[in-house]
Amino acid sequence: MSDSNDMARDINAFNAKLIEEFRANNGKVSGMFAGSPLVLITHIGAKSGERRTSPLVYSLDGNRVVIIASKGGSPKDPHWYLNMKANPRVTVELPGETYEANAVEVTGAERDRLFNAQAEQMPNFKEYAANTSRVIPVLVLERI
Repeated sequence: MSDSNDMARDINAFNAKLIEEFRANNGKVSGMFAGSPLVLITHIGAKSGERRTSPLVYSLDGNRVVIIASKGGSPKDPHWYLNMKANPRVTVELPGETYEANAVEVTGAERDRLFNAQAEQMPNFKEYAANTSRVIPVLVLERI
């Protein structure tokens, strides 16, 4: 078994526990994400067609949920982002509220404004941007 398969399995197991804790405790979780604003996004796999749920930190812009495809500053985009580009209709789970939305990528000045606003709240996003040469995508989840 390769290291990348082991890492993917570890991340999937971590996410599964985080999702279970989020749903059982109305959005409150322990561990490294305790106190962080978390949202669960259920999206459709671009290749598999399977429904997948990703726990992500987010910020708000008015009533829009903003998510950033940083992947910790990796040179590659996260799979959830590629899935949302292929299939933008998603289910959003916030504490006490679940709704359907379209994931819309923002660019230019709007992207920069939203990225910087979230990075002010969560400075690790500045580090992620410094660690990669790609422009980290920013998406807004527009309620349907």
